Amino acid sequence: MSFNRNIKLDPNRVQTRSGGGRGAAIGGGSILAVLAVLLLSQVTGVDLSGLLGGQDAASGGSTASTIDTSMCTSGDAANKYTQCRMIATAESLDAVWSEQLPAQVGTAYAEPGFVLWDGQSVSTACGSATSAVGPFYCPGDSNVYLDMSFFSDMESTLGAQDTPLAEEYIVAHEFGHHVQNLLGVMGSTDRSRSGADSDSVRTELQADCYAGVWVHYAATTVDPDTGTAFLVEPTQAEIATAINAAESVGDDHIQQRSSGTVNSDTWTHGSSEQRVRWFTTGMESGSLEQCNTFAVAGSQL
Repeated sequence: MSFNRNIKLDPNRVQTRSGGGRGAAIGGGSILAVLAVLLLSQVTGVDLSGLLGGQDAASGGSTASTIDTSMCTSGDAANKYTQCRMIATAESLDAVWSEQLPAQVGTAYAEPGFVLWDGQSVSTACGSATSAVGPFYCPGDSNVYLDMSFFSDMESTLGAQDTPLAEEYIVAHEFGHHVQNLLGVMGSTDRSRSGADSDSVRTELQADCYAGVWVHYAATTVDPDTGTAFLVEPTQAEIATAINAAESVGDDHIQQRSSGTVNSDTWTHGSSEQRVRWFTTGMESGSLEQCNTFAVAGSQL
């Protein structure tokens, strides 16, 4: 999904951080890394343990971030550089939700923070997260966090295609959690439980649906600085890569790849089929009402 070349970007839309260099890999992660991931899972209600395997051990220290966003001023840059694509995606999401939240549910949109980080760990209001965690949203500080190594890991570890729309889907999903936070979902659901019918799964599937809502409007919502639509209408081939990414982050897919078995009692995100179906629901309808996963019976979820 390409950005129109002449849209204007603000490099300051994101923060960049570094948590120090990456250390030598430890098979299942150090005990500190494991505890950090489990703590973050409890606070955010998201099971992040599936991404622990084969990641780096914490090495400590903090260095200057190597993420350069100085060139991220146009859609042309967004089509060339991943960090610029993250900025453009965030600005497109801001524009879509600034229109759709008030129009559809009468709620004002407030932009989340967006932190691109490199290195070993990042400090958040939800605790310290290691590079094993992957992208996440912290309701404590209303920030989306994305480790810039994740997209290559997504391809090598989860088997997803690393394409622009697949990357944008991941960001849109995390912004979906921010929309849930604004609507009170994050504070009113019991995300301490797991299982195919749990609030945890329903929360994640709704965020997938909200990511689809963004895709529905992304090619018709304009950059306020230029009056040009942020994105070019996605092709069916591009949409297929986002669907592939949704399939790849399904609990059953991750469990099958990591252990060879599937246990729905431990699910926190939903199956590949569910994630694709709810993403598609949002993309085809553009309706927040159609994304009410909490109103669906367990057998139909």
